[in-house]
Amino acid sequence: MDRIIFLTLFIVFGFMFGLDEKGSTPTDTNTTENKKQPTRLESFAKLQTVISAVENYYVDDVKLNEIVDKAIAGLMSELDAHSAYLNQKAYKEMQISMDGEFGGLGIVIGMRDGALTIISPIDDTPAQKAGVKAGDIILKIGNKSTLKMTIDEAVNIMRGEAGTPIDITIVRKNESAPITFHIVRDIIKVKSVNAKTYNNDILYLRITSFDNHVAEQLAQFIIQHKATTKGIVLDLRNNPGGSLEQSIKTVDMFVDSGVIVSQKGKTKSEDSSFSATKKGTLTNVPMVVLVNGGSASASEIVSGALQDFKRAIIVGEDTFGKGSVQILWPITLDKSEAIKLTIAKYYLPSGRTIQAVGIKPDIKVAFGKTPTADNDKITIKEKDLKKHLELELKKVDTNKVTEQKNSTEDEILMDEKKTIINDDDLDKDNQLKSAIDILKSLIILEKK
Repeated sequence: MDRIIFLTLFIVFGFMFGLDEKGSTPTDTNTTENKKQPTRLESFAKLQTVISAVENYYVDDVKLNEIVDKAIAGLMSELDAHSAYLNQKAYKEMQISMDGEFGGLGIVIGMRDGALTIISPIDDTPAQKAGVKAGDIILKIGNKSTLKMTIDEAVNIMRGEAGTPIDITIVRKNESAPITFHIVRDIIKVKSVNAKTYNNDILYLRITSFDNHVAEQLAQFIIQHKATTKGIVLDLRNNPGGSLEQSIKTVDMFVDSGVIVSQKGKTKSEDSSFSATKKGTLTNVPMVVLVNGGSASASEIVSGALQDFKRAIIVGEDTFGKGSVQILWPITLDKSEAIKLTIAKYYLPSGRTIQAVGIKPDIKVAFGKTPTADNDKITIKEKDLKKHLELELKKVDTNKVTEQKNSTEDEILMDEKKTIINDDDLDKDNQLKSAIDILKSLIILEKK
């Protein structure tokens, strides 16, 4: 009986996979070059054959709907790092996040070289307070490995009710062992624009993400300080992106003509371009833009366009390199499930692409404290040194970090009550100091 079943299956699959009547393979005359592409019907038939085989003969009982879901998820994940299948739960979570308030850790993640990577921690959130940094590779979320995990699966696990804890284990450059952070979820609310001044004539504008209110808030700060502003530092470090419309409006405030960004897809209907206007321009003072590896998507459009227009000097580190366009496409009648599909790529005014390349700064400056004459001296007193070393050894032994002080850069940026940047602040952030020094030179040159 078993042999009869096997023979029957062999004959059925044989016809589907190209055996001739005698059971032999096609002759060599049908080479790869001459072989015709399968028709749509043949391609669908192949998929149907696989689905039917899994449903009827797979060792465990798997329902048809689950098989189809897995097939869709596999297809999306094989296309690129940003396309994904969103089941009911995942789609609902995404809609909640787009409303601007949700329970989570406060990090933006992406895929880099096949690894789940933190694009940037969001200012003043649990992850940022814990010490998570842009460029950290997530190794585990709780007890689950991320090696075969999609971006959306990771997001769904990390999101949750405010007040609930979760552990994430990361691999960090120049660290000898993985680090585990114990983080308590909170309601994530993002303040997108902060403004401060240096010496009363340099305006520092920090954009943390491009939500739907960025252009309005940015314009208010520019107009408010216009009478005294001689130069602007636009800080896009650790800005994961957001609204394309808001990024275009941001560039338009500093440029009066030319194509800011264009997008090109598979079909003409996805092609479009967006230009600057004199009406939208608010200032023409010299500019420096700060970027790093946490700058992605919309922030790369802004920094890249200003660089192409030669409107600003870009300072910092290479950006992330996300320059593709995704749409949400409902796939069920009740619109409870969807796919997130890449439909186009962004191109800057010069015609270059951002995708997987990013923006290269005009002047590269790695983040750190500004070097001073006393920086190499040991500042810990002898009586405290032993205790300090014991604490450091304990960290190495446990590989666990439960609380880590924010970097000094973030302390400056997060303090909303502080509206003035002084020289002591610049000593803690050499990228910002470099930006202001360059801006001072540009202001002097403009006077001549």
